[in-house]
Amino acid sequence: MSRTAVVFPGMGPSKFDDVGRFMTVSPFARRRLAEANAALGCSLLDELRTGPDEYNAAQQIGFLVNSVAMADWMEKSLGFRPDMCVGSSFGERAAVAYSGAMPFAEVVRLTAELARCELDYFREEHRDLVSQLVVRTPQERLDEVLATMSENDEWHEISGYFDDSVHLVTMHEEHLAEFKRKISDRGGYSLTTMRPAAHARVLAPLRARMREEVFGKFSFTTTTMPIISDQDGSLVSAGAEVGAMLEASTVNPVHWGHVHDRLVNEGFTRICVAGPDFLIHRLGLLRKNFEVVAAGPKDALKSRRPSK
Repeated sequence: MSRTAVVFPGMGPSKFDDVGRFMTVSPFARRRLAEANAALGCSLLDELRTGPDEYNAAQQIGFLVNSVAMADWMEKSLGFRPDMCVGSSFGERAAVAYSGAMPFAEVVRLTAELARCELDYFREEHRDLVSQLVVRTPQERLDEVLATMSENDEWHEISGYFDDSVHLVTMHEEHLAEFKRKISDRGGYSLTTMRPAAHARVLAPLRARMREEVFGKFSFTTTTMPIISDQDGSLVSAGAEVGAMLEASTVNPVHWGHVHDRLVNEGFTRICVAGPDFLIHRLGLLRKNFEVVAAGPKDALKSRRPSK
C-alpha cells in the first residue's frame, strides 16, 4: 500500500493576487480564512490588499492559510491520507497546525507574533544580510565560489541544501552581485534573493529574542502524526520537540538530503506538496524516488479525480 507524506513548502515572495484569489474562491481556504480572521480580530484580506509586498505578518499568515487549506483539499478531493508531514522552512508552521501540535488559530497568532518580532529585529540588526537561492549549481561548483569568498574574507553560510544543484547561501549584500556573477560563470542561475536572511547561525540573537518574547507565550502538544524535521530528518512528536524545532529553524539550515533519507527509510512512495510552491515539487532528489503530487492553489481550482 502506498504511503503518503504531505510537504508544506517554504514561503517565497508573493503579491495579493497570488494568495488572495484562492482565499476568496476556495471553500477550503474560506474556512481557514474565517479561523484566521477570528484569531486576528481583523480581516486578513484587507491587510493583504493594503500591506506592502514583503514578508510581513499578513503575507506570512496568508501563506499559512493557503497551505493548510491545500492539505484540506488534498484529503477531500484527492483522497490522500498522509502518515507523516514535513514543513520546509516557513512551512514548518503549517506542519505544526496540520499535525495537531497546536490549533490552527493558535498557529495564526504565533505567526503574527513571530513576524512582528522578526521585522523589529531586522530594522536594527543584520540589515545587510541576504539569503540567495541558486539552482543548476552542483556542490563542487558552489564550493569553488565559496572558496573564493573565504579567500577574500567574505563571510557566508549555507542556509539550505535542497538538492545536489540547489542551495541557499547567506552573505552580506555587498558581496551578492559578485557571488551571482561567479555562479553564472559556472553555468548556475541565481533564482530568488531573500530579504531578510534566514536559517543562519549568525542569527542566534534573533533566536534568543523569539524565545524570550514569543515562544514563552505558547504551548505545543503531542502531534497526531509525526513531523519530519527539515533540519536533520528526525521524527518530531512531543510538544517540547515541536517547539524546539521551530525555534532552531532560525539558525539551522534546511537539509532536504536528511528529509529524503527519512522518507525512504520509512517506506514512503508518494509525497504531496500542499501550498503555493515554486521549488520543492521540482527537486530531482524527490522526483527520482517518489511520486510527487503538486497541490497548489491553481491545482485546487481545477477539476481532478480523487486518487484510488
